This record gives sequence, structure tokens and C-alpha cells, in this order.
Amino acid sequence: MTVRDALNSALDEEMSADPKVFLMGEEVGEYQGAYKISKGLLDKYGPERVLDTPITEAGFTGIGVGAAYYGLRPVVEFMTFNFSMQAIDHIINSAAKSNYMSAGQISVPIVFRGPNGAAAGVGAQHSQCYAAWFAACPGLKVLAPYSSEDARGLLKAAIRDPDPVVFLENELLYGESFPVSAEVLDSSFCLPIGKAKIEKAGKDVTITAFSKMVGYALKAAEILTKEGISAEVINLRSIRPLDRPTINDSVRKTNRLVTVEEGFPQHGVGAEICTSIVEESFGYLDAPVERIAGADVPMPYAANLERLAVPQVEDIVRAAKRACYRSMPLAAAA
Repeated sequence: MTVRDALNSALDEEMSADPKVFLMGEEVGEYQGAYKISKGLLDKYGPERVLDTPITEAGFTGIGVGAAYYGLRPVVEFMTFNFSMQAIDHIINSAAKSNYMSAGQISVPIVFRGPNGAAAGVGAQHSQCYAAWFAACPGLKVLAPYSSEDARGLLKAAIRDPDPVVFLENELLYGESFPVSAEVLDSSFCLPIGKAKIEKAGKDVTITAFSKMVGYALKAAEILTKEGISAEVINLRSIRPLDRPTINDSVRKTNRLVTVEEGFPQHGVGAEICTSIVEESFGYLDAPVERIAGADVPMPYAANLERLAVPQVEDIVRAAKRACYRSMPLAAAA
């Protein structure tokens, strides 16, 4: 099943199960979605539940939050999360804080979803990862699926959740196919928010990743296996809440950590994970933690520079080797 079909089926089933669920955003209806995630939904549910909006994120996000105040369950699609910047006041100040500020009287069951992070050749303004931005805000839940199972199970969980959820998809993953079990295809299937998944067990080094970087981490783990290093790969799934117990348990077993993310290094998701390990499992570390992230520059437009600005599989392999003291010293390499 492709990630695109996983998201489409999750939306379809949740809209069918609960008449309060509706979808709104640019081109979600007549055009079937900019990335065809909402294909067929307008025909099935009509224009009252699949709403094409003008190009005004601030406007339709505010309408979505207001609808959630009144008990509806909006799914707001951003054509890219870079455009959520137009609506960030509604997401942070209205959606995330209202439950707390009303002493629990107002719940805001809303999902903000769309592609996040680097695509290809779209320049600095359309390539940013917002995982760390939104995960810094109490009151939001932030999910980042990798596989079709993640996409289907986490989107269902997000729509059913009583709180606002930021759902960070990846444009380059939409067309990727993943095997899915009969359990995943069941309409009642749902994944728990706040629980990571160990994609590959290992004993020498822990690699944490989310979204597209999980695939890179798994490829790196394959290469490392051939060189005698057994890597454990953790798919975070949930950025906030972060599954600290799973990460710490893994590092206490492997004694080494490599974090991987596409976003900027400063104040990033990896920085938070490294801090968690230092606070809770420092005595178990046998090597300095390694943090792989995007370059600390706005995304270049030139393809050759773009490749250098986002993490590659070989970067993860090198970091894991450094953590296992298996890399060549610089003098020897020269």
C-alpha cells in the first residue's frame, strides 16, 4: 500500500465513521488534493464536508479552530507546512492553548496535516522541517509517519484525539509502497500517540529517526551490518509526546546514540533526544552522542548543494562508525 493510499483510506474511514469529521484546504475537493490524498472524497461526502478554500491559510485555519471549539472535527490541509506560517497564531495561540486556558472546558479536536520538510528543488521557502517548531509548544501533539502503517494508524489516532494534532507528512514518501498486514487494513486499526517503533533490533548503536529519515537509517543499518556493526533503528512516529522510555531503554542496551533529522541542528529534535539521554542514561554511554541534521543554512536551490544540505545515508554510516570507534583517524585518511 502506498503512503498516499494509506492516508486516503484513513480519511475516508474516519469521515464515514463520524459525521463531525470534515476536510478543508486548498484544492482538496475538485482537484482531489494537490497530492491526491483526498481523491474521491468530494464525490462521496459532498462539498459541505470537503471544502475547497481560497489561498488564505490564516482564514481557513481560523475557521477550522472555531469549528473545533463547537464540537466538529476539522482536518485542515496545508499544501505544504511552510504555508502554516501564515496560520501559526491560530495553531499555537488558539488551538494549542485553549484547553488549558479554559480549565479544560474547551477541547480542540483538530488535525493540521500536509507535507513537511525538504522535497526536491523547491528552494529555501518550501523546504523547511517544522517538527521542532511545533514540538516546542505545550498543548500540541506532533506526529511524523514514515510507512503506510504509520500513516494510516497515526492519522486515525490524530482524527479521534480530543486535542490539536500537527501531522507532518513527507511529499517524497507519498508514492512509496510498504507491506501492510490485515490488522492495519481493519477499519478499527489505530496506533497509540507517543509510542515509537523499533524498526530493526540491534545491539551496538541506537539510531533514532522520523519521517523520510527512517528509510535512510534502515539503509545505513544494512551497510553497517556488512561491516559487523549491529544498529538498532527507532522510528519515533511521535515527536510530541516523545517516547523517551523506548529511546533510553535502547541506549542502555547499545551504549551509543546517533540521532537523525532533516531539520536544522540548533534546538532540533535530535538535540532534545540527546539531552534526554544525558539526563537519564548518561552513565550508560560509551561514546559521545552523534547528531545528524540538515545543514545550518537556508535550503539551497542548486541540486548539488541541496544534496549536501540534507542528511544522506553515508552521513549516518559515518556517525555510527565514529560512535563505535570504527572510523579511520583523519591522519590515516589523508
